[in-house]
This record gives sequence, structure tokens and C-alpha cells, in this order.
Amino acid sequence: MAFVREIGIVGQVEACLLNSDRNTGLEKSSTNSLTMVFDGIVGDCHSGATMVSDARTLRQYPRGVVLKNRRQVSIVSVEELAEVAIKLDIPALPPEWLGANLLLSGIPDLTLLPPSTRMMFSSGATLIIDLENEPCKYPAMVIERHHPGHGLAFPKVAGNKRGLVAWVEREGDIKQGDSVRLFLPPQRIWSH
Repeated sequence: MAFVREIGIVGQVEACLLNSDRNTGLEKSSTNSLTMVFDGIVGDCHSGATMVSDARTLRQYPRGVVLKNRRQVSIVSVEELAEVAIKLDIPALPPEWLGANLLLSGIPDLTLLPPSTRMMFSSGATLIIDLENEPCKYPAMVIERHHPGHGLAFPKVAGNKRGLVAWVEREGDIKQGDSVRLFLPPQRIWSH
């Protein structure tokens, strides 16, 4: 029987970000720490036990159906944002522009981590990766506002580099400088 296994890669939290008001737009602001509870990040606009189906789930559910919220936390990496900035021909791509909650470093190909990977932070707070956060028009519009003529290419160039969404498995605080260890689920390929 295969069990979840820890891999030898240890990442680091470079920034914590928060936005309490969805009406202000996608962008988030830096904060010293994030308090993770089972409903998500205390004070963040994506917090909550449930969410309403949207464009990402239209193939399965009509718009407006109440679902379990597995998109409580958005995670991006320093390394991948640097790669996307180069492709967009801009000096830098701040995580705030993507609506990210956590900016991590030291985890190669962060966006390609498999679903159900556990991210255990030095505080004990633990997140479970749900899926890749697909590139979309909303960050593209923010980037375009800051760098006219460069942002609209974001959905095309940010594939497999946009980061991940996750949900809270264990409560706790996460702060800048914390370490994060990865625990991967068994890797199988299903072919039918």
C-alpha cells in the first residue's frame, strides 16, 4: 500500500497577502501573517466553507450552485512569476496582481505539484492542494493596467506557471520566513 511521502524539498514563505473586499478587485495587499482556519484565511475575500459554482465548474454544475470551497488559498512561486514576467517582457510580476495569498520560493515547478499534495508550514498549519489555478483574463487586465500592451498575453504564456489553489486541512498562522515541507500522494496514471 502506498502512503503519502515527504520529499526532500523545503520551500520558504516570501510574502503573505490578503484582500478583505472582493469589490475592490483582484489585487491583494501584503500583510505580516495569515491566520488559517478551516473556512480559509481569516479576513480574506475567498474565505468560506462554501463557494458558488462559476465558469470553472460550468461543465459539471449550472452557475450559482453551492459547492465545498476548495479554492480558499492561492499560492504562487517567485521562480515561476519571474519566468512569466520574462515572457511578458515586463520587469517583474508581483503576486499582488494575481490575487495570490502566498508567495513561496524554493519549490521547483510549484504549479505542477499534484492534487492532494500536503504543504505543511513550520507553524503546523497545513494546506491541501486542489488544482492548478488556470491563467485567466482577470490578472491579465491588472497587468495590462500596469504595463499597457503586455498583460493580455498572460493567459497564453502563464500556463503551468500560474500557481495553485488549496484548502485548509490544519489551522494555524503562516508568516513571512516560515518554511514549508511537501508531502506527495501516491502517483498513479489512470487510463481508461
